[in-house]
Amino acid sequence: MAVPVSHKILTPVVVAAGALLALSAPHDADAPERGLVLACIQESSDEGATRDAETLDATQRALVEHLSRRFYIASAATERMVAAAYRAASEVGLDPLLVLAVIAIESRFNPIAESVMGAKGLMQIIPKYHLAKLRAAGGEDAVLDPEANIAVGARILQEYVYRTGTLEAGLQFYNGALRDNSAQYAQKVFAERLRLEQVLRERNVLVAASS
Repeated sequence: MAVPVSHKILTPVVVAAGALLALSAPHDADAPERGLVLACIQESSDEGATRDAETLDATQRALVEHLSRRFYIASAATERMVAAAYRAASEVGLDPLLVLAVIAIESRFNPIAESVMGAKGLMQIIPKYHLAKLRAAGGEDAVLDPEANIAVGARILQEYVYRTGTLEAGLQFYNGALRDNSAQYAQKVFAERLRLEQVLRERNVLVAASS
């Protein structure tokens, strides 16, 4: 959860995020509103997913396959999230596997997840603490746009790592648990990152992951 709301109900970003979640649900999920949400998906979203699919390398494709099965997400939606994580990580100088690990721990790849603390989206950003970054990404409601959420979340994490001086402390700060000497949150993220790395090792694409 990224720490130091909008009340709009039905903006285009919210609709898009809801559509992505509907695409991500298992085929046998009980979702009466699924058809209505899917009807809101625009052709531009499909085109974006196609572009991402065409540019994924072997490493990213292996991650897409793993994450799609593990979290019951449609491949097209997973491709967009993995591609966004790699872009964001590259822009701020973070390990893309770490960014994906944070997403897994924070939201289990649910783009419209929301906590009781008001943290929203894939990387569980609390809008009131990061308004400037969200406005630069398109406005407060960008917190529910998967790609914008990942970009902003990665930038927040990078700043926290820089401010605290270590990756572990930066992760703890991101979770709002800097005073936890046991660093439980950071250890969860590290364990998840190691799990993703192991997936790549097993598929012989680890070299591509570090390039």
